[in-house]
Amino acid sequence: MAGPTVQAKMVIMAALLGVLAGLGVVTWGYAEGGSYFSNDPRACANCHVMREFLDSWQKSGHHSHATCNDCHTPVSLIPKYFAKAENGMRHSWKFTFQNYPERLRMTAMNRDNLQENCVRCHGDLVIHIAYRPGATGEEQLCVHCHSSVGHGEMR
Repeated sequence: MAGPTVQAKMVIMAALLGVLAGLGVVTWGYAEGGSYFSNDPRACANCHVMREFLDSWQKSGHHSHATCNDCHTPVSLIPKYFAKAENGMRHSWKFTFQNYPERLRMTAMNRDNLQENCVRCHGDLVIHIAYRPGATGEEQLCVHCHSSVGHGEMR
């Protein structure tokens, strides 16, 4: 008995691709995917788990001076969208499958972005202390002492 014809295989492939494309479009729309290309802080709270971070930022001193992207992503266009894409994929996976810790933690990339942006904005104030080693001999991070600056007191 002969297997499916080439034409039947192509119809099956087209149907599968159509289903995947349809799911992608629905997911993109439901998740408000286009909003992540903006600089609007509300996009960061599209996932309910991030609501607390948006609310605390709105009460912080940085609210009137910096958005989420100003602190959490690089300034240059390509590195900024690379960071957004990497974070978006990781967040989508973890939030969809509920596979994240109770207390969210920054990745090394996000920690480095945050440190670079703290120094970029506040360099004139921290020029003599920003690169001073901490107890471990490594660079002391601004958030070591100023953990509540961007978001106010949390948990």
